[in-house]
Amino acid sequence: MTKPKVFVTRRIPSPGIELISQWCDIVVHDDEVPLDQEELIRQVADKDGLVCIPSNRIDGRVLDAAPRLKVISTFSVGYDHLDVAEASRRGVFIGYTPGVLTDATADHAFALLMSAARRIVEGDRYTRAGKWTAPFPPLLGESVWGATIGIVGLGRIGRAVAARAQGFHMSVLYYDAERLPADEEKALSVEYRSLEDLLRESDYVSIHAPQSALTRHLINEERLKLMKRTAFLVNTSRGPLVDEEALAKALREQWIEGAGIDVYEEEPLATDSPLMGLDNVTLSPHLGSATRTARMRMAELTAQNLLAVLRGEPPVHWLNPEAARVRPLSSVRML
Repeated sequence: MTKPKVFVTRRIPSPGIELISQWCDIVVHDDEVPLDQEELIRQVADKDGLVCIPSNRIDGRVLDAAPRLKVISTFSVGYDHLDVAEASRRGVFIGYTPGVLTDATADHAFALLMSAARRIVEGDRYTRAGKWTAPFPPLLGESVWGATIGIVGLGRIGRAVAARAQGFHMSVLYYDAERLPADEEKALSVEYRSLEDLLRESDYVSIHAPQSALTRHLINEERLKLMKRTAFLVNTSRGPLVDEEALAKALREQWIEGAGIDVYEEEPLATDSPLMGLDNVTLSPHLGSATRTARMRMAELTAQNLLAVLRGEPPVHWLNPEAARVRPLSSVRML
């Protein structure tokens, strides 16, 4: 039996690469320079499987170039970079990696919150620059213990952040498109608010909503002006949920006290971004899932999703079961 051909748009941790290599002829884009769209289109022309990352846009043009493609396995929980409807229409199965990065991302959200509140990055720069000459440096931060946190999006990661916040005796407010039943709110020790009221009442706002047409610039200039002047914004979900120009203005003009940001409207973040020159924002380079444990498990799951389809089986985490109405799984079996 001919081995399936698979293209990997960026090297993922070794458990994933090794597993795919056992069963498939694999081509990996190893360059540190991100893969451009034309090279992606060239590479998928004769491939049966594709492993991608969130910076790869998989749209109708890519799918047009890949007539043999049976499965897309994305190394991510988010899937806004994929044209799911178009893939489903063509009977291309999609696997993704929900769940495995929940704790890593929640940890990072809380790390950003603490770092911004206590001015950790500023303190590091202050110390390294030799400015620490007085007993009490002028770097006063804000308390986290007993404060109020507002969580925008109470899915897996939002709930994990809520659990961490309760360890700091924080009051937890949440906004979600669908309100939870009262007994579930009580069990989670959370209180529902409209988005506007959540922004008005919270000392810290942490965003964990999915990206969609409805959530683009969910946090805009108007809503930033609702926040307390002593409040902090944390975003570890998707960059386009926050209007970066408005956020930079809010930080510069001190409508809010600070922010911790891990995701951006365009990645990598441009060196001339208005966020770059501001001291009251902590910036990290999309590190939400960047623990060895989370990334290795993501890589394994990405490989397992891909190989399952090539064996004619459902992916472990299947994003588009509707694709099977177009092309039965049994018809794509190659292993």
